[in-house]
Amino acid sequence: MNAPEPALPMVVPAEGLPARVRIHEVGARDGLQNEKATVPTAVKAEFVRRLAGTGLTTIEATSFVHPEWVPQLADAEELYPAVSDLPVSLPVLVPNERGLARALALGARRVAVFASATESFARANLNRTVDEALAMFEPVVRRAKAQDVHVRGYLSMCFGDPWEGAVPLPQVVRVCRALLDMGCDELSLGDTVGVATPGHVTSLLTALTGAGVPVSALGVHFHDTYGQALSNTLAALQQGVSTVDASAGGLGGCPYAKSATGNLATEDLVWMLRGLGIDTGVDLGRLVATSVWMAAHLGRPSPSRTVRALSHQEQ
Repeated sequence: MNAPEPALPMVVPAEGLPARVRIHEVGARDGLQNEKATVPTAVKAEFVRRLAGTGLTTIEATSFVHPEWVPQLADAEELYPAVSDLPVSLPVLVPNERGLARALALGARRVAVFASATESFARANLNRTVDEALAMFEPVVRRAKAQDVHVRGYLSMCFGDPWEGAVPLPQVVRVCRALLDMGCDELSLGDTVGVATPGHVTSLLTALTGAGVPVSALGVHFHDTYGQALSNTLAALQQGVSTVDASAGGLGGCPYAKSATGNLATEDLVWMLRGLGIDTGVDLGRLVATSVWMAAHLGRPSPSRTVRALSHQEQ
């Protein structure tokens, strides 16, 4: 028997919002890659399994990058087979053709490439210019699509860059169009250092749809550096976006952008969406329990306000 729905938050729908939101869970990859200490493979696999048990349908598993780039994810070849039997989508990041080959050899059917809207971050993250990075991704996307593999394009620094400051909207639109034109199925707009505000989000989404980018192909990825992640998410929902990246327990940041703090916590997102009457399919109680479990392994409390509030009630 399913547990009854909690009395709070009170459900008060708002007009003009999607009926359902797909949460693209990034805690196991984007969250754990930023840990100073490497999390054991068995713990990572159990984390993914517990996340799958909450009702999340898309869980980013790992990244097939060179171990020297992200040593915390050097166990991709061991981790992916340990979770590949789960009945959920398990996207993985691939930086180049070699990474794609490693992922395909293990049966991955959803991959992601990661580009930048700014030259400074492209240099810091990929040691290439923006256009050189796009040229590197083109054969990766082409090969993936030839094998009917779903491709996501991450785009960092869409709303601001710690070196360059404000990022002009046409600059972001250009790279988004390039990623779609080379064959990416969806894009994730990254607020890598958490500087976006709702009006900025609305303006960028308006510019993108005006350039022929379908809103159905867009997801958003907000960091909570200035406490704006939920308000920015709501602004995106009001523009028709229905895919939102989030990280269980608020894990993560960005190893190449030191001012970036954690991702939007999945629990905080689910709480807001539940109050708006938007379906996610996620069991919030199980999700909180999973984040509390992972926090114990990491040796510190979760930064998620919802995790802290609900776990405190249960004590």
